[in-house]
Amino acid sequence: MNAKHTLPCTEAGEIIWDKALIERHALSGPRYTSYPTAPQFQKDFQESQILEALARSNRKGNNLSLYFHIPFCNTICYYCACNKIVTGDRSRAEIYLNKLYREIELKSAYLDKKRKVSQLHWGGGTPTYLNAQQICELMAVTRQHFNLVEEDKGEFSIEVHPGNIEDDLLKVLREQGFNRLSMGVQDFDPRTQKAVNRFNSFEQVEALTTQARDLKFHSVSMDLIYGLPFQTPQSMLQTLEKIVALSPDRISLFNYAHLPHLFKTQKQIDDNTLPSSEEKLEMFQQAIAYLCEADYLFIGMDHFAKQSDDLAVVQARGELKRNFQGYSTHGDCDLIAFGVSGISAIDNIYVQNCKQLDTYYAAIDSQHFPAESGISLNEDDRLRQHVINQLICHFKLEFTDIEKHFNIHFQHYFQAELRALKALEADGLIEISETGIKVSPQGRLLVRRVCMLFDAYLSRQPEIRYSQII
Repeated sequence: MNAKHTLPCTEAGEIIWDKALIERHALSGPRYTSYPTAPQFQKDFQESQILEALARSNRKGNNLSLYFHIPFCNTICYYCACNKIVTGDRSRAEIYLNKLYREIELKSAYLDKKRKVSQLHWGGGTPTYLNAQQICELMAVTRQHFNLVEEDKGEFSIEVHPGNIEDDLLKVLREQGFNRLSMGVQDFDPRTQKAVNRFNSFEQVEALTTQARDLKFHSVSMDLIYGLPFQTPQSMLQTLEKIVALSPDRISLFNYAHLPHLFKTQKQIDDNTLPSSEEKLEMFQQAIAYLCEADYLFIGMDHFAKQSDDLAVVQARGELKRNFQGYSTHGDCDLIAFGVSGISAIDNIYVQNCKQLDTYYAAIDSQHFPAESGISLNEDDRLRQHVINQLICHFKLEFTDIEKHFNIHFQHYFQAELRALKALEADGLIEISETGIKVSPQGRLLVRRVCMLFDAYLSRQPEIRYSQII
């Protein structure tokens, strides 16, 4: 593995792979799909706080983004850390949907019907666990209560398992307005697939991709994971070659975090079959180089996109945001989540639904929001959220931009952080000037490390365990 290597594949410029720097700074840290992060959510969050946030949200009138969590799966993938329910009992999905419809009715009553829904996402679990009739019914109920943008102008996406989807279901999804498809491929190597109990052949993924393009889906994205059992740099390269041959619009390359003490299904994975840290680093470097050579842009962290894709377009315009779905083209929308464990971002609050079915059902039956925890962002939270978003999405920030938004003097307000950042500047991760901070080519892969120094909560709760930065 090259100790230092230049990779020209970002909108902001080249990446420099510096192995020594990576090994020194690849700590564990948040992924910053939100700030403050989920461990800061409070259990005693009140329904009145949600209603007040919804009222403020209505007054501002921003477009909406809707998220629906469908937790059911036919089979268990051993690496999975998502909130899921593995069952062959299809009646459970019907019960769940009836509760979901009531949640839609409950929340929509407090939202201005004139507000447009320009983004919609179904995640899971496996959303295509639902059959065609259930999918159509859920979309009909959604349209009954919300004002979805028409004429295919919004971003309506769904996650699918390419090895487990009915032949005609993609056509149904397209007819219902879905225009972006996210496939969880993970790896094509048979030995790795068997070790994690996740099966999807290249032929299945190829056929689904072809069908999606025939049906005029706007975008197809594929998720891969490095660090799974029996993976080697060579096997990972073979998977990448097949993925690039299919030419998806976006590619996500996630680092597998093996945390069996937190996620019991991961206990099914034999620790002795996992690649070493050295091998994982080699896989990641190799993947970045290969995807760059295939004309994908490195958006940030673990996301790649073609230059024509909306993610790359909004990043070039300086408008890319990050939310609970990752990098987002609609980051200015208020996010309303439905279903178990879904997290909403409404005005200045985050609120997470109950994670267990029984408590979620009980809340719905009592005509209450199924909220389990949440947090109201104070002015300091919102300021740091903005700083972290600029760094993690655009690899730079201008002091005057922050000062205009928040009426502060940046260098005075963040004097402690700027002192701490000097060590990262000395190592070459960032450049600090009189006007701003810029993440260097060798720092872009470690941008989470830079963001961590603006996180006011990290030092207060050192016991919280996060995944490694790389």
